[in-house]
Amino acid sequence: MNDFDLVIRGGTIATASDVFQADVGVRGERIVALGTSIGSGGREIDARGKLVLPGGVDSHCHIEQLSSMGVMCADDFYTATVSAAFGGTTTVMPFCAQHRGDAIPAVLDDYHERARTKAVIDYAFHLIVANPDEATLTRDLPQAIEQGIRSFKIFTTYEKMRLTDEQILDIMAVARKHQALVMVHAENHGVISWLGSRMVEQGNVAPRYHAICHTRGSESEAIQRVAMLAEVLDVPVLIVHVSTVDGIQAIREARARGVKIFGETCPQYLFLTAKDIDRPGMEGAMFCCSPPPRDEAAQEACWRGLEDGALSVYSSDHAPYRHDESGKLPKGDKTTFKEMANGVPGLELRLPLLFTFGYGAGRMTLPEFVDLTATRHAQIYGCYPQKGTLAVGADADIAIWDPDRRITINPDLMHDNVGYTPYSGRKLKGWPTTVISRGEVIVENGTLSAQRGRGRFIARAPSDATVPSGRKIPEMAQLDIWGTPLEL
Repeated sequence: MNDFDLVIRGGTIATASDVFQADVGVRGERIVALGTSIGSGGREIDARGKLVLPGGVDSHCHIEQLSSMGVMCADDFYTATVSAAFGGTTTVMPFCAQHRGDAIPAVLDDYHERARTKAVIDYAFHLIVANPDEATLTRDLPQAIEQGIRSFKIFTTYEKMRLTDEQILDIMAVARKHQALVMVHAENHGVISWLGSRMVEQGNVAPRYHAICHTRGSESEAIQRVAMLAEVLDVPVLIVHVSTVDGIQAIREARARGVKIFGETCPQYLFLTAKDIDRPGMEGAMFCCSPPPRDEAAQEACWRGLEDGALSVYSSDHAPYRHDESGKLPKGDKTTFKEMANGVPGLELRLPLLFTFGYGAGRMTLPEFVDLTATRHAQIYGCYPQKGTLAVGADADIAIWDPDRRITINPDLMHDNVGYTPYSGRKLKGWPTTVISRGEVIVENGTLSAQRGRGRFIARAPSDATVPSGRKIPEMAQLDIWGTPLEL
């Protein structure tokens, strides 16, 4: 009788804190042994010369989601999770989007059903909150948090999604009371809208003007404002897809004065620039996302932010829209930048890109790569150590990498439903060749063996990231002018 269901032998294991040689023993869905010369397995994988890493955790992606413009993502929960698996990711955290007028329980029921029948890897949910009415704040959000959805995203821009400062404070108060994390798309709506209207009036409608309207200052101003609001209530916040020098500096400054603020960046801010959006004709639309890619100085600032901790996680912000009338170009070559669906694909390439140009280029160690792509995501969002690490008792979510495999990116290699990749032509060294989800080999030698619907919903717990700093809040005492405690 075998000691384990699966044994991975002879690989180099990396966690967020260490690199060592060991075998991995899996029984059922969990890792039950790490060591040398462990017992036999019902199946054994020879990982000599390979890297054995935790499966990636992508905490920011859009799957089967209707945008505020009424455009459905190109990927459903099957194609998106298959794409993620081929890229070494074993857990995704997409958004359940509440649009104005939607009730959160109905939104959650809808997304649960879509994912339950299609996802091939495990998933958690964030909520997008666009309608913070009394029922949402007093009943629906607390119930969702109790069900394990401990993070929600809000917007300071987009006409149909943006919230006022008062509404943001209302949501922050709920998050503080129930230990949830507020994620913020931080850009100044007034600046973007004002510039956009005038660009269209002047006939400046090519994709490049999208980047011009989303100014660097619109990001940094919004981050500073959100940090100030978070400071009022002493509530943790995470700024998603940070892209600018000044935005990263605003996070550093807020953190220096005691605000519990986290930052995230994405492949498009490390590997693309505004020059890509300025390609001829409608080609630039393939690189149109919000915030847009910036310049080389901003790229370098994002790398430094990952190195010094100002940016805590590296997510894909996978927002898949085809480069045709169904997505990016609703009016064909007559489409203005204001009408283009915003977003770029990135689920499958998030890890290989950072492996090549981060770890492979000497910009980070292997533990730092694991930390940025798996461990911190699980820690911040409340599913560690179940996810994000290789340890006894953790889910057996494992990616075995061939560090020497060379690949030139092209759309035909991708498993999403987008039809293009903004990183086409780049040469990579290092690729996950075997991917294991909860003890089941789901990708091996370029072949998928996972069934639709095998993925499982992860109900998340409170994490250290959602705990306020504990400081006294002088603003509260000043507001309490009638001597009655202020209720959060």
